Amino acid sequence: MNILLSMSPTNVKKKKVSSSYIPDDIAFCILSKLPVKSVKHFSCVRKSWSLLFENPIFMNMFRTNLIFKSHPLYDDACLVLNQHLDSDNWNVYLLSGDKFENKVKFDLPPIPEFGVNPISVLGSSAINGVLCLHDYDDTRTTSPVFAVLCNPATREMKVIPPSLAEFQSEFTTEIFLHGFGYDHVRDDYKVIQLVEYCTESNDGVKPDPFWEIYSLKTNSWTKINFDMPEIEWCFNSDVYFNGVCHWWGKTNNQRFLVSFNLCNDVCVLTPPPSEDLFDGFDVDLTGFYVDLMMLNGFVAIITHCKKTKSVFGWGNILRESNVLREFNYFKESWIRLFYVEPLSCIEHPIGAGKNGNIFFIKKDDDELACLDLATGVIEKIDVKVVQLYDYDTQMVIYKENLHSIEGLNN
Repeated sequence: MNILLSMSPTNVKKKKVSSSYIPDDIAFCILSKLPVKSVKHFSCVRKSWSLLFENPIFMNMFRTNLIFKSHPLYDDACLVLNQHLDSDNWNVYLLSGDKFENKVKFDLPPIPEFGVNPISVLGSSAINGVLCLHDYDDTRTTSPVFAVLCNPATREMKVIPPSLAEFQSEFTTEIFLHGFGYDHVRDDYKVIQLVEYCTESNDGVKPDPFWEIYSLKTNSWTKINFDMPEIEWCFNSDVYFNGVCHWWGKTNNQRFLVSFNLCNDVCVLTPPPSEDLFDGFDVDLTGFYVDLMMLNGFVAIITHCKKTKSVFGWGNILRESNVLREFNYFKESWIRLFYVEPLSCIEHPIGAGKNGNIFFIKKDDDELACLDLATGVIEKIDVKVVQLYDYDTQMVIYKENLHSIEGLNN
Protein backbone atom coordinates (compact mmCIF):
# COMPACT_ATOMS: atom_id res chain seq x y z
CA MET A 1 0.00 0.00 0.00
CA ASN A 2 1.31 3.32 -0.98
CA ILE A 3 0.76 6.00 1.52
CA LEU A 4 0.94 9.56 0.31
CA LEU A 5 1.56 12.02 3.05
CA SER A 6 0.10 15.37 2.36
CA MET A 7 0.41 18.35 4.60
CA SER A 8 -1.74 21.37 4.41
CA PRO A 9 0.08 24.69 4.06
CA THR A 10 -1.73 25.80 7.14
CA ASN A 11 -0.03 23.11 9.15
CA VAL A 12 3.49 23.98 8.01
CA LYS A 13 5.40 26.78 9.64
CA LYS A 14 7.81 28.38 7.23
CA LYS A 15 11.16 28.92 8.78
CA LYS A 16 12.79 32.17 7.87
CA VAL A 17 16.55 31.99 7.70
CA SER A 18 18.37 35.25 8.14
CA SER A 19 21.72 36.14 9.54
CA SER A 20 23.80 39.26 9.68
CA TYR A 21 26.96 37.32 10.45
CA ILE A 22 29.73 37.31 7.86
CA PRO A 23 32.62 34.91 8.50
CA ASP A 24 35.94 36.65 9.04
CA ASP A 25 37.66 34.85 6.19
CA ILE A 26 35.07 36.12 3.71
CA ALA A 27 35.02 39.62 5.21
CA PHE A 28 38.81 39.86 5.20
CA CYS A 29 38.99 38.66 1.61
CA ILE A 30 36.60 41.41 0.49
CA LEU A 31 37.85 44.25 2.69
CA SER A 32 41.53 43.61 1.94
CA LYS A 33 40.89 44.50 -1.71
CA LEU A 34 39.33 47.88 -0.94
CA PRO A 35 41.07 51.27 -0.71
CA VAL A 36 42.05 52.34 2.79
CA LYS A 37 39.39 55.05 2.94
CA SER A 38 36.65 52.50 2.19
CA VAL A 39 38.01 50.09 4.80
CA LYS A 40 37.93 52.87 7.41
CA HIS A 41 34.31 53.63 6.54
CA PHE A 42 33.36 50.00 7.21
CA SER A 43 34.97 50.11 10.66
CA CYS A 44 31.66 51.13 12.24
CA VAL A 45 29.86 47.98 11.03
CA ARG A 46 31.48 45.63 13.52
CA LYS A 47 33.79 46.22 16.46
CA SER A 48 36.42 43.79 15.18
CA TRP A 49 36.48 45.64 11.85
CA SER A 50 37.57 48.81 13.61
CA LEU A 51 40.81 46.99 14.49
CA LEU A 52 41.53 45.53 11.07
CA PHE A 53 44.87 47.30 10.69
CA GLU A 54 46.00 45.66 13.94
CA ASN A 55 44.96 42.18 12.79
CA PRO A 56 47.97 40.26 11.38
CA ILE A 57 45.81 37.94 9.25
CA PHE A 58 44.02 40.86 7.60
CA MET A 59 47.25 42.82 7.19
CA ASN A 60 48.93 39.92 5.38
CA MET A 61 46.05 39.80 2.91
CA PHE A 62 45.96 43.59 2.58
CA ARG A 63 49.74 43.73 2.03
CA THR A 64 49.60 41.06 -0.67
CA ASN A 65 46.87 42.92 -2.56
CA LEU A 66 48.78 46.19 -2.31
CA ILE A 67 51.93 44.75 -3.84
CA PHE A 68 50.61 42.42 -6.49
CA LYS A 69 47.27 43.74 -7.70
CA SER A 70 47.14 45.33 -11.11
CA HIS A 71 47.13 49.13 -11.08
CA PRO A 72 46.05 51.38 -13.98
CA LEU A 73 49.25 53.37 -13.51
CA TYR A 74 51.03 50.60 -15.41
CA ASP A 75 48.50 49.91 -18.18
CA ASP A 76 50.33 50.17 -21.53
CA ALA A 77 53.26 51.74 -19.70
CA CYS A 78 56.93 51.52 -20.61
CA LEU A 79 60.05 52.37 -18.64
CA VAL A 80 62.43 55.24 -19.26
CA LEU A 81 66.07 54.56 -18.37
CA ASN A 82 68.16 57.70 -17.92
CA GLN A 83 71.90 57.21 -17.47
CA HIS A 84 74.92 59.51 -17.43
CA LEU A 85 77.82 58.26 -19.53
CA ASP A 86 80.26 60.96 -18.44
CA SER A 87 80.17 64.57 -17.31
CA ASP A 88 79.11 65.74 -20.78
CA ASN A 89 76.94 62.93 -22.14
CA TRP A 90 73.82 61.01 -21.24
CA ASN A 91 71.47 58.51 -22.82
CA VAL A 92 67.72 58.09 -22.42
CA TYR A 93 66.20 54.75 -23.44
CA LEU A 94 62.65 53.44 -23.69
CA LEU A 95 62.25 49.84 -22.47
CA SER A 96 59.13 47.86 -23.38
CA GLY A 97 57.94 44.27 -23.76
CA ASP A 98 57.14 41.57 -21.21
CA LYS A 99 60.84 41.10 -20.45
CA PHE A 100 61.79 44.67 -21.43
CA GLU A 101 63.48 43.15 -24.44
CA ASN A 102 62.73 46.18 -26.62
CA LYS A 103 65.23 48.98 -26.13
CA VAL A 104 64.85 52.18 -28.12
CA LYS A 105 66.99 55.26 -27.63
CA PHE A 106 65.03 58.46 -27.12
CA ASP A 107 66.06 60.92 -29.77
CA LEU A 108 65.38 64.05 -27.77
CA PRO A 109 65.34 67.40 -29.56
CA PRO A 110 68.35 69.62 -28.83
CA ILE A 111 68.03 71.59 -25.60
CA PRO A 112 70.39 74.58 -25.97
CA GLU A 113 69.68 75.78 -22.42
CA PHE A 114 71.28 72.63 -21.01
CA GLY A 115 74.55 73.05 -22.86
CA VAL A 116 76.71 69.99 -22.20
CA ASN A 117 75.30 69.28 -18.74
CA PRO A 118 73.71 65.83 -18.27
CA ILE A 119 69.99 65.82 -17.60
CA SER A 120 67.86 64.36 -14.82
CA VAL A 121 64.18 63.42 -14.80
CA LEU A 122 62.22 65.10 -12.01
CA GLY A 123 59.89 62.68 -10.25
CA SER A 124 59.14 58.99 -10.60
CA SER A 125 57.02 59.02 -13.75
CA ALA A 126 55.86 60.90 -16.79
CA ILE A 127 52.54 62.70 -16.26
CA ASN A 128 50.10 62.46 -19.15
CA GLY A 129 53.09 61.59 -21.32
CA VAL A 130 55.06 64.66 -20.20
CA LEU A 131 58.50 64.49 -18.56
CA CYS A 132 60.12 67.29 -16.59
CA LEU A 133 63.83 67.40 -17.42
CA HIS A 134 66.44 69.59 -15.75
CA ASP A 135 70.18 69.95 -16.06
CA TYR A 136 72.08 67.79 -13.64
CA ASP A 137 73.85 70.60 -11.80
CA ASP A 138 70.92 71.75 -9.68
CA THR A 139 72.77 74.38 -7.64
CA ARG A 140 73.78 77.72 -9.08
CA THR A 141 75.79 80.71 -8.00
CA THR A 142 75.26 82.93 -11.03
CA SER A 143 72.31 81.51 -13.00
CA PRO A 144 69.08 79.58 -12.43
CA VAL A 145 68.41 75.90 -12.94
CA PHE A 146 67.28 75.14 -16.46
CA ALA A 147 64.23 72.89 -16.75
CA VAL A 148 61.91 71.92 -19.58
CA LEU A 149 58.66 70.04 -20.03
CA CYS A 150 59.06 67.46 -22.76
CA ASN A 151 56.65 65.17 -24.61
CA PRO A 152 58.88 62.55 -26.26
CA ALA A 153 56.01 61.25 -28.43
CA THR A 154 55.49 64.62 -30.13
CA ARG A 155 59.03 65.97 -29.56
CA GLU A 156 57.44 69.08 -28.09
CA MET A 157 59.45 71.15 -25.60
CA LYS A 158 58.41 73.90 -23.24
CA VAL A 159 61.26 75.79 -21.55
CA ILE A 160 60.39 76.80 -17.99
CA PRO A 161 61.27 80.48 -17.34
CA PRO A 162 63.91 81.44 -14.74
CA SER A 163 63.16 81.40 -11.03
CA LEU A 164 62.32 84.45 -8.92
CA ALA A 165 65.64 83.89 -7.14
CA GLU A 166 68.24 86.64 -6.81
CA PHE A 167 71.80 86.09 -8.03
CA GLN A 168 74.40 88.40 -6.50
CA SER A 169 78.09 88.19 -5.76
CA GLU A 170 77.55 88.71 -2.01
CA PHE A 171 75.95 85.30 -1.53
CA THR A 172 75.52 81.91 -3.16
CA THR A 173 72.11 80.98 -4.54
CA GLU A 174 71.03 77.35 -4.43
CA ILE A 175 67.92 76.01 -6.15
CA PHE A 176 66.49 72.57 -5.42
CA LEU A 177 63.77 71.17 -7.67
CA HIS A 178 61.43 69.02 -5.62
CA GLY A 179 58.32 68.09 -7.50
CA PHE A 180 56.58 67.96 -10.85
CA GLY A 181 52.89 67.17 -11.02
CA TYR A 182 49.45 67.85 -12.41
CA ASP A 183 46.74 70.00 -10.82
CA HIS A 184 43.56 68.30 -12.07
CA VAL A 185 41.34 71.02 -10.57
CA ARG A 186 42.87 73.74 -12.76
CA ASP A 187 44.08 71.45 -15.57
CA ASP A 188 47.62 72.70 -15.06
CA TYR A 189 51.14 71.27 -14.85
CA LYS A 190 53.20 72.56 -11.92
CA VAL A 191 56.78 72.44 -10.66
CA ILE A 192 57.79 73.18 -7.06
CA GLN A 193 61.26 74.17 -5.88
CA LEU A 194 63.18 75.63 -2.94
CA VAL A 195 65.46 78.66 -3.17
CA GLU A 196 68.15 79.12 -0.51
CA TYR A 197 70.97 81.61 -0.03
CA CYS A 198 74.34 81.00 1.59
CA THR A 199 77.19 83.29 2.57
CA GLU A 200 80.64 82.48 3.93
CA SER A 201 80.64 85.50 6.22
CA ASN A 202 78.63 85.44 9.44
CA ASP A 203 78.07 89.16 9.04
CA GLY A 204 76.80 88.83 5.49
CA VAL A 205 73.24 89.85 4.75
CA LYS A 206 71.31 87.37 2.65
CA PRO A 207 67.67 87.03 1.61
CA ASP A 208 65.42 84.53 3.35
CA PRO A 209 64.85 81.15 1.70
CA PHE A 210 61.51 80.56 0.02
CA TRP A 211 59.49 77.99 -1.91
CA GLU A 212 57.97 78.75 -5.29
CA ILE A 213 55.63 77.04 -7.74
CA TYR A 214 55.68 77.23 -11.52
CA SER A 215 52.35 77.11 -13.39
CA LEU A 216 52.29 76.17 -17.06
CA LYS A 217 49.00 78.02 -17.59
CA THR A 218 50.45 81.33 -16.44
CA ASN A 219 54.00 80.42 -17.49
CA SER A 220 55.31 82.04 -14.31
CA TRP A 221 56.60 81.36 -10.80
CA THR A 222 54.72 82.27 -7.60
CA LYS A 223 56.14 82.34 -4.08
CA ILE A 224 54.46 80.13 -1.48
CA ASN A 225 53.69 82.24 1.57
CA PHE A 226 54.01 79.66 4.33
CA ASP A 227 56.76 77.61 5.93
CA MET A 228 57.64 74.08 4.95
CA PRO A 229 60.29 71.81 6.49
CA GLU A 230 63.84 72.11 5.27
CA ILE A 231 64.77 69.49 2.73
CA GLU A 232 66.49 66.22 3.57
CA TRP A 233 68.92 65.63 0.75
CA CYS A 234 68.51 62.22 -0.89
CA PHE A 235 68.70 60.91 -4.43
CA ASN A 236 65.55 59.35 -5.88
CA SER A 237 63.58 61.08 -3.16
CA ASP A 238 60.73 62.81 -4.98
CA VAL A 239 57.63 61.04 -6.24
CA TYR A 240 54.22 62.13 -7.52
CA PHE A 241 50.79 60.52 -7.38
CA ASN A 242 47.22 61.83 -7.79
CA GLY A 243 48.00 65.52 -7.50
CA VAL A 244 50.43 65.18 -4.58
CA CYS A 245 54.23 65.53 -4.62
CA HIS A 246 56.22 63.71 -1.93
CA TRP A 247 59.80 64.14 -0.69
CA TRP A 248 61.86 63.90 2.51
CA GLY A 249 62.02 66.90 4.82
CA LYS A 250 63.39 67.67 8.26
CA THR A 251 62.21 69.82 11.17
CA ASN A 252 64.13 70.06 14.46
CA ASN A 253 66.23 67.04 13.45
CA GLN A 254 63.08 64.97 12.91
CA ARG A 255 62.61 63.59 9.42
CA PHE A 256 59.21 63.56 7.72
CA LEU A 257 57.66 62.54 4.46
CA VAL A 258 56.45 65.87 3.07
CA SER A 259 53.28 65.53 0.97
CA PHE A 260 52.35 68.69 -0.93
CA ASN A 261 48.97 68.84 -2.67
CA LEU A 262 49.28 70.83 -5.89
CA CYS A 263 45.52 71.41 -6.07
CA ASN A 264 45.08 73.23 -2.75
CA ASP A 265 48.66 73.96 -1.56
CA VAL A 266 48.12 71.83 1.57
CA CYS A 267 51.25 70.32 3.11
CA VAL A 268 51.07 67.20 5.31
CA LEU A 269 53.99 65.75 7.31
CA THR A 270 54.20 62.01 7.97
CA PRO A 271 56.90 60.57 10.28
CA PRO A 272 58.84 57.59 8.91
CA PRO A 273 57.74 54.13 10.06
CA SER A 274 60.72 53.81 12.37
CA GLU A 275 62.81 56.39 14.21
CA ASP A 276 65.98 54.47 13.37
CA LEU A 277 65.18 54.11 9.67
CA PHE A 278 67.88 56.65 8.82
CA ASP A 279 70.43 55.51 11.43
CA GLY A 280 72.72 54.06 8.79
CA PHE A 281 71.97 56.78 6.25
CA ASP A 282 75.06 58.32 4.69
CA VAL A 283 74.65 61.56 2.75
CA ASP A 284 77.35 60.32 0.41
CA LEU A 285 75.22 57.25 -0.22
CA THR A 286 78.21 54.94 0.25
CA GLY A 287 76.57 52.54 2.66
CA PHE A 288 72.82 52.94 3.00
CA TYR A 289 70.08 53.91 0.56
CA VAL A 290 66.66 55.28 1.49
CA ASP A 291 64.65 55.69 -1.71
CA LEU A 292 61.11 56.90 -2.24
CA MET A 293 59.28 55.10 -5.04
CA MET A 294 55.79 54.54 -6.39
CA LEU A 295 54.96 50.85 -5.99
CA ASN A 296 51.60 49.80 -7.44
CA GLY A 297 50.07 53.19 -6.85
CA PHE A 298 51.26 53.98 -3.33
CA VAL A 299 54.28 55.73 -1.84
CA ALA A 300 56.93 53.24 -0.75
CA ILE A 301 60.25 53.45 1.08
CA ILE A 302 62.86 51.04 -0.25
CA THR A 303 66.00 50.71 1.88
CA HIS A 304 69.13 48.86 0.88
CA CYS A 305 72.14 48.35 3.13
CA LYS A 306 75.40 47.74 1.27
CA LYS A 307 76.93 46.05 4.31
CA THR A 308 74.19 43.50 4.99
CA LYS A 309 72.92 43.38 1.35
CA SER A 310 69.35 43.26 2.66
CA VAL A 311 66.37 45.12 1.21
CA PHE A 312 63.33 46.37 3.15
CA GLY A 313 60.13 47.85 1.79
CA TRP A 314 57.58 50.03 3.60
CA GLY A 315 54.36 51.33 2.08
CA ASN A 316 52.27 54.35 3.02
CA ILE A 317 48.72 53.05 2.89
CA LEU A 318 47.22 56.54 3.30
CA ARG A 319 48.84 58.16 0.32
CA GLU A 320 46.44 61.04 -0.30
CA SER A 321 46.77 64.12 1.89
CA ASN A 322 43.01 64.50 2.36
CA VAL A 323 42.85 60.95 3.73
CA LEU A 324 45.71 61.68 6.09
CA ARG A 325 43.96 64.75 7.42
CA GLU A 326 40.55 63.11 7.67
CA PHE A 327 41.66 60.10 9.70
CA ASN A 328 44.61 61.70 11.48
CA TYR A 329 46.60 58.63 10.56
CA PHE A 330 50.25 59.51 10.53
CA LYS A 331 53.11 57.26 11.63
CA GLU A 332 50.69 54.33 11.72
CA SER A 333 49.96 54.80 8.04
CA TRP A 334 53.12 52.85 7.17
CA ILE A 335 53.10 49.08 6.87
CA ARG A 336 56.04 46.78 6.25
CA LEU A 337 55.60 45.33 2.79
CA PHE A 338 58.51 42.97 2.38
CA TYR A 339 61.98 41.94 3.46
CA VAL A 340 64.42 40.47 0.97
CA GLU A 341 67.23 38.37 2.39
CA PRO A 342 70.82 39.41 1.65
CA LEU A 343 71.49 39.68 -2.07
CA SER A 344 75.18 39.98 -2.78
CA CYS A 345 74.74 40.29 -6.54
CA ILE A 346 72.87 43.60 -6.65
CA GLU A 347 73.63 47.25 -6.15
CA HIS A 348 71.11 49.84 -4.97
CA PRO A 349 67.53 50.01 -6.35
CA ILE A 350 66.88 52.52 -9.13
CA GLY A 351 63.12 52.21 -9.68
CA ALA A 352 59.94 50.17 -9.44
CA GLY A 353 57.66 48.72 -12.09
CA LYS A 354 54.40 46.84 -12.40
CA ASN A 355 53.42 43.71 -10.48
CA GLY A 356 55.68 44.49 -7.55
CA ASN A 357 58.94 44.53 -9.49
CA ILE A 358 61.97 46.49 -8.28
CA PHE A 359 64.88 47.31 -10.56
CA PHE A 360 68.50 47.09 -9.50
CA ILE A 361 71.90 47.24 -11.11
CA LYS A 362 73.84 43.97 -10.97
CA LYS A 363 77.12 44.26 -9.16
CA ASP A 364 79.24 41.93 -11.28
CA ASP A 365 78.45 43.13 -14.79
CA ASP A 366 76.52 46.44 -14.37
CA GLU A 367 73.50 45.03 -16.17
CA LEU A 368 69.93 45.87 -15.28
CA ALA A 369 68.12 43.32 -13.12
CA CYS A 370 64.52 42.96 -11.96
CA LEU A 371 63.51 41.54 -8.58
CA ASP A 372 60.06 39.93 -8.69
CA LEU A 373 58.61 40.29 -5.19
CA ALA A 374 55.98 37.63 -5.91
CA THR A 375 58.55 34.91 -6.58
CA GLY A 376 61.74 36.34 -5.08
CA VAL A 377 63.46 35.63 -8.39
CA ILE A 378 65.98 38.05 -9.88
CA GLU A 379 65.79 38.23 -13.65
CA LYS A 380 68.56 39.78 -15.68
CA ILE A 381 67.53 42.29 -18.32
CA ASP A 382 69.81 42.51 -21.30
CA VAL A 383 70.57 46.19 -20.79
CA LYS A 384 74.03 47.40 -19.87
CA VAL A 385 74.03 50.31 -17.43
CA VAL A 386 76.80 52.88 -17.65
CA GLN A 387 77.12 55.08 -14.58
CA LEU A 388 79.17 58.18 -13.91
CA TYR A 389 78.38 57.78 -10.21
CA ASP A 390 76.61 54.99 -8.34
CA TYR A 391 73.44 57.02 -7.83
CA ASP A 392 72.73 58.83 -11.08
CA THR A 393 70.87 56.15 -13.08
CA GLN A 394 67.09 56.66 -13.10
CA MET A 395 64.16 54.46 -14.01
CA VAL A 396 60.75 56.13 -14.45
CA ILE A 397 57.35 55.05 -15.74
CA TYR A 398 56.23 56.45 -19.08
CA LYS A 399 52.97 56.32 -21.07
CA GLU A 400 52.83 57.75 -24.56
CA ASN A 401 50.43 60.66 -25.06
CA LEU A 402 50.00 62.68 -28.26
CA HIS A 403 48.34 65.69 -26.62
CA SER A 404 50.11 69.02 -26.84
CA ILE A 405 51.79 70.51 -23.79
CA GLU A 406 50.99 74.02 -24.94
CA GLY A 407 47.35 73.04 -25.45
CA LEU A 408 46.78 73.72 -21.77
CA ASN A 409 47.48 77.39 -22.33
CA ASN A 410 44.81 77.76 -24.99
